[in-house]
Amino acid sequence: MSRTSCPRNAPFLSTAAALALLLLAGLAMPACAGQEQAAATKASEPGAVAEIDGQPITMAELEQSVAGQLAQLDKQRRELLEQNLGRLIEEKLLEREALARGVTKEALTATEISAKVQPVTDADVDAWYEANKARLGGRAKESIAPQIQQFLANERGTEARAGFLSSLREKYKVRILLEPHRVKVAATGPAKGPAGAPITIVEFSEFECPFCARVNPTLDQVRATYGDKVRIVFRHLPLPMHANAFKASEASLCADEQGKFWEMHDAMFADQRNLGVDALKAKAASIGLDAARFDECLDSGRHAAQVQADLAEGQQVGANGTPTFFINGRLLSGAQPFEAFKELIDDELARR
Repeated sequence: MSRTSCPRNAPFLSTAAALALLLLAGLAMPACAGQEQAAATKASEPGAVAEIDGQPITMAELEQSVAGQLAQLDKQRRELLEQNLGRLIEEKLLEREALARGVTKEALTATEISAKVQPVTDADVDAWYEANKARLGGRAKESIAPQIQQFLANERGTEARAGFLSSLREKYKVRILLEPHRVKVAATGPAKGPAGAPITIVEFSEFECPFCARVNPTLDQVRATYGDKVRIVFRHLPLPMHANAFKASEASLCADEQGKFWEMHDAMFADQRNLGVDALKAKAASIGLDAARFDECLDSGRHAAQVQADLAEGQQVGANGTPTFFINGRLLSGAQPFEAFKELIDDELARR
């Protein structure tokens, strides 16, 4: 008799044999119970994490309910890994160079970093104070001179260390193989640039946000610099604090029906204080749209579902404010300067 099966009907046995059989059955019972539990589990919905009256709640549903928080945690984990990879690389570069020179790492840093930091003079403190006086709240130079001196010394030390490590990175041919954190974001919506561009920037934005207007010249600079290497896709993230933002998003899609999304985009950003329905219709007429067709579209609200879908996905992927950008899936938040875009775009092009 196998220990993995449950006995049903057994013939008459001697007392000793019966006792032996009972002992064996006792050993087999946990296995039988385990089989019954496994069978019950197997009968449950695949991927189920709970049931209510036999109806499953799946892991997919659970993850979807906290998608935004999970995306943020995943981003934080990847950033932590990237930061500490940088520290590990620096330490190993210093150790390798110290070994090559036959000195300790401490002696190397003293010679190549600490000794090359220029001392902070009173003139340096004076110059910094004069350049930043307007944001110091009227505090006297004498009262904060020690802090200024320490700040400048730290800044110079950081610059000296960065310069030396940069030379070591080149000398020892450092390559970063860790894949950066990326978020899967659908690149669907009005776009500028070829579909096959190596860089896709998905922008979550809205027309009443002043920071969104502020970043538009930067995006123009990105396109002027990189040309057909970059494609910019516009998606909608109207914030509840802006009363006209949702309808303005609908208006842009109504304009897109007539092939003039970007013209309407520019007209609304140029006059953000006037985005009521009547003003939107006036803007549409001013850029040459068929007024009757546009008005019918806007009044019908037929693009509201698309705006809501963009808003929902933006929240799920971690776009917690406007503007938010995903450069080949790499998040860049806020109205960042051109240099921030350039750093990521250049890195993405280099990886290709």
